[in-house]
Amino acid sequence: MEFKSREIMEAFNIYSRLAAKGYEDREEIRGYIIDDKVRELVDEFAHQVDCTIISAGEYIYMVPIATTSPFHISNEELKRRYLPSKQQKNIYIYLMYVTIIILYGEFYDSYQSLEPTRDFISLENWLKAVNNFIETLDEIDKEELKGIEREQEYNWVGILEEWTAMDDIREGVRSQDGRTNSRLSFLITVKNFLEDQGLIKDIGNDEIELTEKSKTIIQRYYMDYEFNRGILDFMYGLERERRENTDASHIED
Repeated sequence: MEFKSREIMEAFNIYSRLAAKGYEDREEIRGYIIDDKVRELVDEFAHQVDCTIISAGEYIYMVPIATTSPFHISNEELKRRYLPSKQQKNIYIYLMYVTIIILYGEFYDSYQSLEPTRDFISLENWLKAVNNFIETLDEIDKEELKGIEREQEYNWVGILEEWTAMDDIREGVRSQDGRTNSRLSFLITVKNFLEDQGLIKDIGNDEIELTEKSKTIIQRYYMDYEFNRGILDFMYGLERERRENTDASHIED
């Protein structure tokens, strides 16, 4: 396909604006919406830096899809910007990812639904969901868990140990800060990261909702089991077992 000079310049202008901010108002870059050639060029520019373009709500976003992208937040930057000094270790990056998967699963019924099944969630219920997963993880024989680690290349034992070592105190958000080594404090750290990335919105009363950007990314990438190396199957397989065991215990009682 041949492109005119105007189309190339408009596409590069749109790409530059997305690269600078990570997003742009749809009305500000209408050329991407209405001109197929401009959109093709912008998509190709993004592809060259391992990013994808998504349209969600009133905005167009450029999102990195590989760690090789210059727009991807490195582990070192993530630790420096969000984690307190005592938690600036890679294991806490793993733990952040697990808590985010659990959060999204709460909105999507453990990824059994294509659309969210709830509008919002409280920090307390998010905390309960993470605690439930960790408790189920702790029931697995340690040697078996180490085998699962090798298969999935994921540090489940370390995640279990670090979460268990945190204080399980449940005071309100205002009483938690980076100096508080509590589970709720850690979730607030993850919440701050997700808010900065435009993935969730704080609606007050210690409750959060997903943004349109988040919903689009979830449908495109988090629902892809291959993309997540089977982690979703493992995590929500455990969740199903826990629920079945709970239901069975109620019947026996």
